Amino acid sequence: MNAPWKPGVQGNRDAFSAFICDDASLDVLRPVVIEMGWAPEKCNKGGLRNAVQSLSISASPNILMVDLSESGDPLSDINALAEVCEPGTVVIAVGQVNDVRLYRDLIASGIHDYLLKPLSPGQLRDALVNAQAIFSAPKQHDPQAAKRHISTAVIGTRGGVGASTIATSLAWLFSADEKMPTALLDLDVHFGTGALTLDLEPGRGLTDAIENPGRIDGLFIERAMIRANDHLAILSAEAPMNSPLMTDGAAFVQLEEEFRQAFEMTVIDLPRNMLINFPHLLADVNVVLLVTEMTLASARDAIRILSWLKANAAHIQPIVIANKVQNGVAEISKADFEASIERKIGFTIPYDVKAATNAAKLGQTFADANRSSKAGTAMRDVAKAVMGVGDGEPVDDAVKAKPSLLGKFDFKSLLSKKPAKSPAPAQG
Repeated sequence: MNAPWKPGVQGNRDAFSAFICDDASLDVLRPVVIEMGWAPEKCNKGGLRNAVQSLSISASPNILMVDLSESGDPLSDINALAEVCEPGTVVIAVGQVNDVRLYRDLIASGIHDYLLKPLSPGQLRDALVNAQAIFSAPKQHDPQAAKRHISTAVIGTRGGVGASTIATSLAWLFSADEKMPTALLDLDVHFGTGALTLDLEPGRGLTDAIENPGRIDGLFIERAMIRANDHLAILSAEAPMNSPLMTDGAAFVQLEEEFRQAFEMTVIDLPRNMLINFPHLLADVNVVLLVTEMTLASARDAIRILSWLKANAAHIQPIVIANKVQNGVAEISKADFEASIERKIGFTIPYDVKAATNAAKLGQTFADANRSSKAGTAMRDVAKAVMGVGDGEPVDDAVKAKPSLLGKFDFKSLLSKKPAKSPAPAQG
């Protein structure tokens, strides 16, 4: 309701709408609405529940008046209204309960004003003029609010290398640790695990977007995405296996565009086959995290994907991440792997099956459930590197290990120095 301002949302919204229970109040309201230059047809018969039902399928107006007279639990019903109201909507409540505590609770819940019945033209006029002034007032624009948006695609060279684990962990770290508004888009439409990893139901948001790309706008994003925490929203799916992916990819591009407006960070869990079908998905991506294992097949596919990125998305900064690494067990050594792909491995994440099991049992992302583990620490380093690249830092500098305090000492030279001989003990 009186939520943070979002530019552009008001474009297709009505100026005013009301849901009033009784005819007497409607008779007083309509002439005032006409005087304000609004359509009297927007004064509807019915209370708050009618408003919730109507606004669940249509955009909310700039100014909304709702009648609480038939509401048994006004505060609970107001919360239901907040679920379907767009950010920035100015809400005026009308009721017949003269209670200071109720008034304070309603104002605290986001209501702009509470008018007591019976309504009078002067009372309504003042309330609506005040609401219009608040809605039309210049919104504070902080130049920092228009700061960069970083879009990161996480691609696995093979199935099972852990790309989804890294994608969900990064999204969680950006949102929970850095407090940055983050969108997680899981584009494995039939078998995605983004929502499952976060212990959430995926909902129908992504499949609705694919079926009706024309509906995608700021309001759709607000309603379709599932909240994982205060700063993280996810769009995922578990589409039926008998429903093939019938799309030209326009929905995915439109989703990415809306994410740039609504979030600071976008993390895309991108199955490698999507590069073949929808190459335009990477048009506005800043960083690609190529997740691989130290195997011959992964080396081959890393070479192919890196070559494709160079030819089709040269603007992207790729970072290679070796995941599930076990000392002495790798099919290919790190040196040979890097020589074959002609690129350094940016980060190495050790294999930790106990940590992965722990995260699954807790219904948490790997990075959140295993903060003290070496693998969890490595994922936090990846997150910092992504933010560094997004800020314009060269990839080589972003992935470079920061020297530790001990690293400042030249132990080799220290050890090469012969210790001074101790004086011989005196002969007794």
